[in-house]
Amino acid sequence: MEQRTYNQYCATARTLDLVGERWTLLLIRELLTGPKRFGDLQAALRGLGTGLLSTRLKHLEREGLARKVTLPAPARTPAYALTEAGEELGPAVLALARWGMTWAMGERRESEAFHPGWAVLGLRACFDPEAAAGLHAVYEFRVGDEVFHARVADGTVETLHGPAQDPDATLTIGEAEFLAAVEGAGLARALADGAATATGDAEALRRMKSLFRLPARRSRTA
Repeated sequence: MEQRTYNQYCATARTLDLVGERWTLLLIRELLTGPKRFGDLQAALRGLGTGLLSTRLKHLEREGLARKVTLPAPARTPAYALTEAGEELGPAVLALARWGMTWAMGERRESEAFHPGWAVLGLRACFDPEAAAGLHAVYEFRVGDEVFHARVADGTVETLHGPAQDPDATLTIGEAEFLAAVEGAGLARALADGAATATGDAEALRRMKSLFRLPARRSRTA
């Protein structure tokens, strides 16, 4: 497939030549949270056909943004991971996510897929470094069948799929209730109703709300 180009000697245009095609940035979004197998990417990106997924992955490999790897034991299966250049797209993807939370999100459309695992990157986009000053804590999130965690260390955060080894605080919530919280219902309501539970260190729990905050939504029209 011939690669389309804006034919502009401009950094923005050159970047869009590389990652501006449909699905490409979403592939990078998935790989920003760690290596993924082909099947993992298919499951996370419903609507992306096998042929087009292969084409996009080959494009990312050819352009030096992704590479093939082998997952460690016990999996030992082929997967894809970002290169250094691909990883450096992380701040741009997070900036797009923050913009979207403010200006693009609304109620979920009936046709839209939702995957709780996307919150692994969403937590980074919502993270407030100033609120995390002096805090060292590990938070585990159990959302439906998904488990992921966030490691906070004095103003920085690392979020990963899978359970934490020794979490300071754990939030357990159903997928529907989590989605409602993302849509604006708020986590406090789910906790008050018993639809969610939070356990662990009291100080870590008290500070969790200020660490991960959804930006206020705004209308794009006057």
